[in-house]
This record gives sequence, C-alpha cells and structure tokens, in this order.
Amino acid sequence: MMQFQKYLIPIASVAGVAAAYRAYGWAGVAIAVGALVMWLLLHFTRMMTVLQRAAKRPVGFVDSAVMLNAKLRPGVTLLHIVAMTRALGELRSEKDVQPEIYRWTDGTQSHVTCELVGGKLKSWTLERPAPAP
Repeated sequence: MMQFQKYLIPIASVAGVAAAYRAYGWAGVAIAVGALVMWLLLHFTRMMTVLQRAAKRPVGFVDSAVMLNAKLRPGVTLLHIVAMTRALGELRSEKDVQPEIYRWTDGTQSHVTCELVGGKLKSWTLERPAPAP
C-alpha cells in the first residue's frame, strides 16, 4: 500500500496536466500546474504551522497521554501526531532506523509510546504509573 501511495500523486498529476492540455491546450496546462502549485503550497504551509507550534513546547510533552491514546489510529502520519500533541516526540530508537519509536509523556508521568514504520503509525502503547497507596 505504501508503494502505491508513493507513486499515485505524481502519476495523477502528470495525467491531469496531460488531460488539461488535450482539452484546453496551453491554457489548461497553466491552470493545472497552478492548481498543483497551490496544493503543494497548502501542504507546505500546514507542515510549517505544525512545526512552529511544536517548536514552542518541550520535546516529548503532551497535555494528556490518555487523550492522545484515544485519538491515535493505525496509519496516521508522524506529522499528524505532532499536530495532535503540538510537540515533537522523544526519539527512543536509533536515528534513521526502522521502526522509529517516539514517546510523549504528560504531567502525571503517563506516556504513549508510538512505533512508526515508514512514517506511519503501526502500533502504540499507553503506560500509566502505578497509583500510590
């Protein structure tokens, strides 16, 4: 599935530009390329906004680990998790080694550990500290 998604957008983009040329000539190409550039700029702006918010918070901190655990779904990207937590995760694995393991901890020392393969969430665990007697 990952390989399919990697090639789908470029192939669809080229096909869209070709169809625009065939239907409207060079004016269609200009509109299609303009739409692609706008789409890329929207994604770039979203990514920069998420990273600016994350830069203002401590690494690996989340307001509530329990709420993060409830919101996570398999296949979610790391950028989406960073957007939810508004913080970069604490890297727990070797750098540039698959799977990547990140941890987010809240004020009660509960933490969510996420395992990402290829930038997408594969599994996660919530760990809560034992209650004091």
